[in-house]
Amino acid sequence: MILAMRRWIITISAVACLSSTLWLGAHTFYTTKITWSRDVSRIVYRNCSSCHHPGGSSFSLMTYKEARPWAESIKHQVLERRMPPWNAVKGFGDFANDHGLSQEDLEIVGEWVEGGCPEGDPAYMPSTPDFSTMAAGGSMNGRAPELAVSGKAIIKHAVVVAGIGPRQVPEGGELQAIAIEPNGTVVPLLWVENFNPDWRQTYYFREPLRFPAGTRVEVSPRSGIVLLHLK
Repeated sequence: MILAMRRWIITISAVACLSSTLWLGAHTFYTTKITWSRDVSRIVYRNCSSCHHPGGSSFSLMTYKEARPWAESIKHQVLERRMPPWNAVKGFGDFANDHGLSQEDLEIVGEWVEGGCPEGDPAYMPSTPDFSTMAAGGSMNGRAPELAVSGKAIIKHAVVVAGIGPRQVPEGGELQAIAIEPNGTVVPLLWVENFNPDWRQTYYFREPLRFPAGTRVEVSPRSGIVLLHLK
């Protein structure tokens, strides 16, 4: 009787351990409070959705179900600044169509992936962007005058610069352009690093830049060429 009782207890214990193991394997344990619904989706909608939406130029990342299988790839691409494709160094020039991720954005994405990629409460999801008015690279209405600059150039008449685009980037993928006004004020225009020729775009300033006659524009290296889009 005692032996039978011991066997019964051992059997029940084994079943309990097996059930516990199966339950643990069926659930993901998250180690972060950052979620797709409240945090990561906002970054994707703001910086990535112009391309990554149904009918866009790349696969959709608009829902948790769509984004979750790509989580590791997303982390590596954004931490290596391959995505979103932007090329320009953040903080060097203030651009209206800036899709580059901030350091805070990078940390949020990284922690979300490393913490298990929790979805969170769908009630916190942001509104879906309006893709009918969204342009990935920005645009200007009509054909605006342009000014190509290589090395150094003196602007002979006052101009308003709406945007700037790299026309020729030297081998090595780095180019920098600045403007120096007659009073000595230095205005950063564009700094490109690790240039990706597949993402050749115009960078439109958040506020058009007004330069008086006599302003000097410098591009380095000298073999680089930028195109100033004037208003």
